[in-house]
Amino acid sequence: MHFFAPCPRGLEPLLAQELATLGALHAAPVAGGVAFEGTEATCYAANLRSRLASRILWQVAQFGYTNEDDVFRAALAVDWPALFAVERSLRVYVTAQKSPLRSLDYITLRIKDAVCDRFRSACGTRPSIERSHPEVRVHAFLESGRGILYLDTSGEPLFKRGWRRSTVEAPLRENLAAGIVLLTAWTPGEALLDPMCGGATLLIEAAAIALGAAPGTGRAFAFEKLHGFDTGLWQRIRAEAGRARAARSPALFGSDSDPRALEAAKKNLSAAGFARLVRLERADILERHAPASSGVMVANPPYGERTGDAQALERFYPRLGDALKRRFAGWRCHLFSADLRLPKLIRLEPARRVPLYNGALECRLYEFRIVSGSHRRRVAPRRPLATRYPGA
Repeated sequence: MHFFAPCPRGLEPLLAQELATLGALHAAPVAGGVAFEGTEATCYAANLRSRLASRILWQVAQFGYTNEDDVFRAALAVDWPALFAVERSLRVYVTAQKSPLRSLDYITLRIKDAVCDRFRSACGTRPSIERSHPEVRVHAFLESGRGILYLDTSGEPLFKRGWRRSTVEAPLRENLAAGIVLLTAWTPGEALLDPMCGGATLLIEAAAIALGAAPGTGRAFAFEKLHGFDTGLWQRIRAEAGRARAARSPALFGSDSDPRALEAAKKNLSAAGFARLVRLERADILERHAPASSGVMVANPPYGERTGDAQALERFYPRLGDALKRRFAGWRCHLFSADLRLPKLIRLEPARRVPLYNGALECRLYEFRIVSGSHRRRVAPRRPLATRYPGA
């Protein structure tokens, strides 16, 4: 079976590694996701345990085309009644890249008509169309002269873990947050602090990573509604994921200056089952102290698209750099931002810059390794000339 797992751009290599650990074969990163092969068990495990994928799409047809009629015939050729029952509600999604077809709305209608015509021919009736919460999603991806049809085995996007009870302004999607935590190379034996925690998305994903908790434990999946769903296999995979949880409690800390954000964080942590693992406090990032002598800070500070304006940020970032130098010596500080001026404004030299995307917004994950006193490179003092002797 052939699959495609879309993910936030920039996380494709990490996702390929993750899918390989879940049984995927020939996992190949491409722009926007990972193509791979596997069995039903691979599909079930990837939906349940992937922290980085947005969906798991099962390829059911691949075809060449030059016009809308070619796409219609390709969709009509798929034996849809063998894949799901006519009673299931349906929606068709189309994305395209360099396609010669002019109207995606029209091609979406043509694919929907093909699916319904195939059902009407086989069953005498057709599936109902549901735009908000369809039980079955058919995805089409069109390139120049080539198309692929997929069945969505996930249903709701995989970043919807099921724990979010309260949101604050512009939260990160959970799979992007998990990727950011993984990119910091944090280990559960280290302290981890999010000093601008908002709704606690980064902290919840860190806790789940530390405990080995499957992200999809609290939700349902679309593959459960498809023909051929193996209930026994699914129960075994769920049980195996439950046994994989670790017993170690990580050292997780969160703070925010906004009491509404802290209330949202408490609600979300409680819904996720991690309330006892994270120490929350109200504090301004410019004033708070490090909770340990060393560790990992990870934060999603404002970058204009979310709050504030360019001039306010120009005043904020130099103060943030000074605060990090004063209070976080020995820490690896990671800041996720779409403001590409950040290194210059914060007056620290990043050890690493990882390009990522928050939706369509180009961002960077900057790593700053904070040392005592100053972040400037230290140069050993030169010996006085009088002390230099030949052969010394």
